[in-house]
Amino acid sequence: MGDGISDYTKNMVDLRRHMWMAGVEVELRRLIWQIAVVGKYISAKIHEANRKLAGFKNIYGEDQLSLDRSSDEILKNQLQFSGFVREYASEEQEKIISIGTGSEKYIVTADPLDGSSLVETNLAIGTIIGIHKESVLDTGKKTMVAALYMTYGPLITMVYSAGCGAHEFVLNREGEYVLAQENILLKAKGSIFSPGGLRREWLPDHLKFIEALEKDGYKLRYSGGFVPDINQVLIKKGGLFTYPALQKSPQGKLRLLFELQPMAFIMEQAGGRATDGRTDILSLKVESLDQCSPVYIGSAAEVEMAKQYLK
Repeated sequence: MGDGISDYTKNMVDLRRHMWMAGVEVELRRLIWQIAVVGKYISAKIHEANRKLAGFKNIYGEDQLSLDRSSDEILKNQLQFSGFVREYASEEQEKIISIGTGSEKYIVTADPLDGSSLVETNLAIGTIIGIHKESVLDTGKKTMVAALYMTYGPLITMVYSAGCGAHEFVLNREGEYVLAQENILLKAKGSIFSPGGLRREWLPDHLKFIEALEKDGYKLRYSGGFVPDINQVLIKKGGLFTYPALQKSPQGKLRLLFELQPMAFIMEQAGGRATDGRTDILSLKVESLDQCSPVYIGSAAEVEMAKQYLK
């Protein structure tokens, strides 16, 4: 008779095997695996920061920014000599960086540590990655071939899509990403909503939309972190996240290239939708690295309802 844990682990489908079974091309699956491994390093960096918080050193203020920069450096350095990435664009960098020889196949975009301000409150944070085959700026066409995000919370999880569904993996005690849910599908209509931005800054049409959700009995679920809130909508299989246009920020707060495009890619692969209120997120032309956009993302019914209110 086996020891239980080992037998259980043997029956698990790990990330590499899943990508192989799904027919993801060799270079792309190697790149996704490499990024997943980087998530382990970033998680270790977060835990190191938490130990300092527990009595050794205050990590906040400039030190918190150091955590963002450290995560960016870890990711960039690991990809630099991967053999698969020719350009790297990050929320922590002012411009797109050439990191390969120029002949590599992929361009990687990253929000290396989304929600780092939540570390102090011990809430979940994450990493968001987009993988493209062509230039990410000014193309006017869809260039993304894969996307993933990692959530650092009570569990370290990863959701990826290479264009054939959205799949969730959990990092186990043996250090393997094992399949938790395959081909996640959202219900057409959910029951939770996560609205960002101050209510007093909302525009009238958006306010009416939120009031309609409240009247319909939707439950408020908002942590202040994009990754954990999107993850909740996805894993609960329905609902809506929104960060709208605001009176002082007509383009919202979230960045199109680093945050919205990868999440829209994953959400659409799970049967959901993502829009700025009028146009699908993945159809928006990226004109600058710091370009922001309002977003309504989640189940099809809620996104369509938002578009009706915002006409």
